Amino acid sequence: MSVDTRTVKKIASLARIAITEEDAARLAPELGNILHWIEQLGEVDTAGVEPMTAVIPNTLRLRDDVIDADPLTGGGIRDKLMTNAPQAEHGFFTVPKVIE
Repeated sequence: MSVDTRTVKKIASLARIAITEEDAARLAPELGNILHWIEQLGEVDTAGVEPMTAVIPNTLRLRDDVIDADPLTGGGIRDKLMTNAPQAEHGFFTVPKVIE
C-alpha cells in the first residue's frame, strides 16, 4: 500500500498534529514502508501458535492474602483505626464525592 502526501496530511489532521508540506513529503514513504512491514507480518503462518504476552514464560510470585491479627504488626485493629476517621461507614473510610 502506498501512502501519498494527501493521506499523510489527513492522518496528521485526525491526530491534531501540524505538519508542513516538506514533513508530509518526507513521512509518506516512511509510512508506506511501515504498512509494507505490517502486510509482511500478515503473511506469516501463525496456525497453532498460542497468543502470548512475553517471549519467556513468567509467573507472578504471590503471597497468601491473610489478615495479620498481631496488633504490633498492623493487623486486627480496625475499630481502633476507625476512631481516627473523620467519616466511617461499615468499617471503611468514607470520602466526599469529588466528581459531579
